[in-house]
Amino acid sequence: MTAIVDTPLSGDKITEKGVPVAQFQALLESYERAINLVSPITGTGSPEGVVDAEPYQVYLDTTGGAGALQYRKMTGTGNTGWVLV
Repeated sequence: MTAIVDTPLSGDKITEKGVPVAQFQALLESYERAINLVSPITGTGSPEGVVDAEPYQVYLDTTGGAGALQYRKMTGTGNTGWVLV
């Protein structure tokens, strides 16, 4: 089997107590951030002033009638900068 991602780690990744070592935990957190950036956020109503996100994340308003309204976070961090696309 070929690895999808080459992890820059060597040695044990989990302690005897089942806790990830710091370097492995940091790697897992970086994977989580990457997945969150490509996964749409869903909710009801406009995200402006309500939903925190990183630039270029997508939000789907599920109350948009026949189809979901799509917003994209275009500026800054926090809960402002959402644009209806």
